[in-house]
Amino acid sequence: MLIINGGSSSIKFAIFDNSLKRKTGGNIERIGTKDCRLIIPGNGAIKVHAKEIQEAALFLLTWLEQQNLLSNISTATHRVVQGMHYSKPQIITSALLKQLTQFTEYDPEHLPGEIMLIKAVKKHLPYVKQVACFDTAFHSSMPKTARLLPLPQAYYKKGIKKYGFHGLSYTYIMHSLKKVDAVYRGKGKVVIAHLGNGASITAVKNGKSVDTSMGFTPTGGLVMGTRTGDLDPGVAWYMMAKEKLTPAKFNKLVNRQSGLLGLSGISADMQQLLKSKNVRAAEAIDLFCYDVKKYIGAYTAVLGGIDTLVFTGGIGAHAPRIREKVCEGLQYLGINIDKKANKQNNEIISPAKSSIRVYVMATNEEYMMAKLTKQLLAHT
Repeated sequence: MLIINGGSSSIKFAIFDNSLKRKTGGNIERIGTKDCRLIIPGNGAIKVHAKEIQEAALFLLTWLEQQNLLSNISTATHRVVQGMHYSKPQIITSALLKQLTQFTEYDPEHLPGEIMLIKAVKKHLPYVKQVACFDTAFHSSMPKTARLLPLPQAYYKKGIKKYGFHGLSYTYIMHSLKKVDAVYRGKGKVVIAHLGNGASITAVKNGKSVDTSMGFTPTGGLVMGTRTGDLDPGVAWYMMAKEKLTPAKFNKLVNRQSGLLGLSGISADMQQLLKSKNVRAAEAIDLFCYDVKKYIGAYTAVLGGIDTLVFTGGIGAHAPRIREKVCEGLQYLGINIDKKANKQNNEIISPAKSSIRVYVMATNEEYMMAKLTKQLLAHT
């Protein structure tokens, strides 16, 4: 199975055999810049000339063919960010591709590039069956109250509602929790913090998503690397009316120029901000941690308590200082961390006698996509 996880400026890929063993993988990053490169862990970097996703996809598929890695590929699976009403992976047909094209107005940041990837694979590997795994699917269990946006009902019927994202990551974390916690076994009240350049938090009860911070698009919720997170709608009106920003420029502002980058004026990279002594960097970190803490409290209320807190994503799994800062003051919920275990990035960072378990887990969307694909094909 060839697994393709396309972003707005990157393509992660992996190849799994039928036993779900990973054979190889890598990432084309910084697509559209002069620093675009293909990184294969353990084999360095290869310079790539790609102005857009389609060029990068062609380069990747040609390179994989040259390495004789495509000869046994029978399935190509794509991460599709916006799945609208789909609650399970789907085999990609011409009808589904037409639907995805219609969905682009709901997610202009990701879907056009993902559709390009699907078409590139179809052209290069016409004999290969393609599958779509939707990032929104995990949240299809949310109750209507959590999905509603406070707009006239006519808009809900047009699809203007909360969808939630990072679903493949959350699916993997729930899969991992069942394996490491013999008592838990998928039950209980869980808050998962997926903290990376894109960041979100999800409340899970008895294995199902009941609420999540990202909304109609992945721009909502927490402060992120370059995204604003939740923003007073009046700001949009003010920017467009008074600052003369077009919708396209406003979209660029809230998705590419804001968040940690905009607040700090330095970087969207949390590791760089943590090393900085700049006051604005400190303010950006403070707001990020404040937002995460606020959502943990809110979702504990939604769940009626909390049994498990999980940190994942690039920041969640690798930034002890952020985890410590987030958990400060949450002792009243029963959330405590062992500072030594936290500093060492241990899997469990809560004290042994703590009533609430706090985990640090690396996510693996590519593995989850391979597993879901195998399950889908076994029933078709």
